[in-house]
Amino acid sequence: MDQFKDFPVTLTSPAVGAETVTPSDTTPLANVTRALYVGQTGDISVEMQGGQSVTFRNVQGGSVLALRASRVNLTGTTAADIIALW
Repeated sequence: MDQFKDFPVTLTSPAVGAETVTPSDTTPLANVTRALYVGQTGDISVEMQGGQSVTFRNVQGGSVLALRASRVNLTGTTAADIIALW
């Protein structure tokens, strides 16, 4: 039973979907994220929903980055086991 099915999904509510990320310099994510989970420490290069490219340096494994990303770039990304949350 889902006691919360009638609650609205907002940016502050828990994620309702997830998928493993395969970094790519050309292919966008299937869904714009509300956060990224990082499994293994490293850098993450993303294209933000607004179109800006930025690299987050030395993101620690086990971290969750609250951001709206449309793509995780292959070039500049050294972190691994990344999961997109939306």
